Amino acid sequence: MIEKDRGDSFAGKQTAHEWYSRGYLPHCDRTGLLQSITFRLADSLPQEVLRQLELEVACVAEDRRELHRRKLIEKYIDSGLGCCALKNPSVAEIIQNSFFAFDGVKYRLIAWCIMPNHVHVLIEPLIELGKIVQSWKSFTGRWVMKHNAELELGVPGKSLWMREYWDRYIRNEEHLRTVIEYIHQNPVKARLCQFPESWRWSSACQGTLSLNVAPQEEDFT
Repeated sequence: MIEKDRGDSFAGKQTAHEWYSRGYLPHCDRTGLLQSITFRLADSLPQEVLRQLELEVACVAEDRRELHRRKLIEKYIDSGLGCCALKNPSVAEIIQNSFFAFDGVKYRLIAWCIMPNHVHVLIEPLIELGKIVQSWKSFTGRWVMKHNAELELGVPGKSLWMREYWDRYIRNEEHLRTVIEYIHQNPVKARLCQFPESWRWSSACQGTLSLNVAPQEEDFT
């Protein structure tokens, strides 16, 4: 892995965080913080699973519910629910290239992993985080829906991605190492491969080189 000069990129060195919510998930959006982001396909958690999840969460003490909810969601999406369109190599490549396209321009790309029905990516944003995630989802979503029938992806409805996303800012070096390890181990944990570096659509395999992929401005806006 190639180390990058992160400067004062950890939460402890920031004087303030900008919190907001566009739905039920809170977001901390401040340029310069390292951010771990997860976003998933719209059908990765069917309604019956969500109902069961909320019943399980309701049995937990209130101060632990959000953490428990997140762990349950991670467990369910790792089980491979939904159409899993991202397992198609053409789709995974489009998503991976969308990460490469603005590396060093809108963000610094540190680590990533494209799973069958969700994505993990770790970056240092250079612009607003929400705009970065929206550009990824908008471009890849349009491409996938255009090729849905041709590639027999089975994406239901008109939207590829769930509207919201999860983000977690990195507190320190130890937290950074833990998050990178989690991202790289995700396909192993889901029994998709034996070793992290065997998963093609991951920085464990590809490395974290800043690839100079020329962006298509009309597509990535």
